[in-house]
Amino acid sequence: MPDPIAHLSVLAGSHLLDSSGGRLGRVEDVVARLDVAEQPPLVVGLKARIGGRELFVPISNVAELGPEQVRTSTTKLNLGQFERRPGEMLLRKDLLDRSVINVETARLISAREVELTEHGGLWRVSGIYAGLRPRLRRLAPRTVRAQDGEPRQFVPWSAIEAFVAHVPTSRLKLGSRRLARLHPAQIADLVEAASHEEGEEILAAVGVDKELEADVFEELDDQHQVEFLKERTDAEVAAVLGRMQSDDAADLLLEIEQDRRLPILGLMPTPKQVKLRSLLGHNPSTAGGLMTPDFAALDIDTPAGSALETLRRGGHAARTIASVCVVDTDGQYAGLVPLAKLIMAPAEVRLGELLDAPIPTVATEADLPEVAQTMADYNLIDLPVLDGDGRPVGLIGVDDVVELLLPEEWRRRAGAARS
Repeated sequence: MPDPIAHLSVLAGSHLLDSSGGRLGRVEDVVARLDVAEQPPLVVGLKARIGGRELFVPISNVAELGPEQVRTSTTKLNLGQFERRPGEMLLRKDLLDRSVINVETARLISAREVELTEHGGLWRVSGIYAGLRPRLRRLAPRTVRAQDGEPRQFVPWSAIEAFVAHVPTSRLKLGSRRLARLHPAQIADLVEAASHEEGEEILAAVGVDKELEADVFEELDDQHQVEFLKERTDAEVAAVLGRMQSDDAADLLLEIEQDRRLPILGLMPTPKQVKLRSLLGHNPSTAGGLMTPDFAALDIDTPAGSALETLRRGGHAARTIASVCVVDTDGQYAGLVPLAKLIMAPAEVRLGELLDAPIPTVATEADLPEVAQTMADYNLIDLPVLDGDGRPVGLIGVDDVVELLLPEEWRRRAGAARS
């Protein structure tokens, strides 16, 4: 026999009866507790209006959650004024018609209906329904709603993260561990599609992992980067920029109010300051402005095994090491070795022996069309940038070029992550 099911839209506003069938009042809301990790919220009671007073009816005193009426198991109720306790959510007030995150699809959806299921004597929030039909269903008379069957587009609670910052007594936060399963670009899409308050809540959740927070800021568009840094202190902004890739950090620093730039820059570690000052000295649309100085440059005589060990210890983000720059004894550019080739090479083979046909380079003054044309002609993932003395000063990744070449209307659109 299937577990009993109830829908919030049918319960809220229904008659509240005592055990003998006498009318006590009206159900206004359903109270659920969210402070149990990885569990569907437990229904702890009802908020009811009886004789002009708002009262709490414990779920233990409820004998029937019917489609047209709710019946208690007693004729006597505690007449104390309703007060919600820490960790409790009013499903109608705090969840219905609000946005939630579907962590399986990385989209914001609206909770148009809430489903409750009883199992083992306990009522829990089993999930929500999105889409237009559940909302239209709520406009129908209560008797029609009760006979309309289950609405469509059901999303189980296991796939949902609910926003709780607006809940007055909430001690909870969005689940950073579940959000961390998403790609930073997906999280950035969610932030951009959300309201400002919702976006702040998402960033606060991912901020538990400072590296992930920096990755998400790299994926945000300029407008949202500035929006969510505006109210942070200079030290907090410097901490975020300090963890970002240098080219992205330099671009963002230029978007911040001019009178804050130098103070923020001065709060970053010296090596990061040096990289950012170098990038800021170039026109943003040239190779010098497009490149990242966060790259690995190793001597031509370095054995492959030693090179891999150096990369492991170097602190480079894994996604920034698609290639390794090889330099001669004078520090001049000798070639580029793809990481995949380096991994497959015998440990004793020296980097100079792994160099194939020369990989083209560009000067720091090269413009975007030249950079794009060179990378397209040679099918490059990374393009080395050399200074006037032939020394590598950075690499340009194909992702940065593609992003700049995309038409503005093709880039991430506001609301793209909202269903």
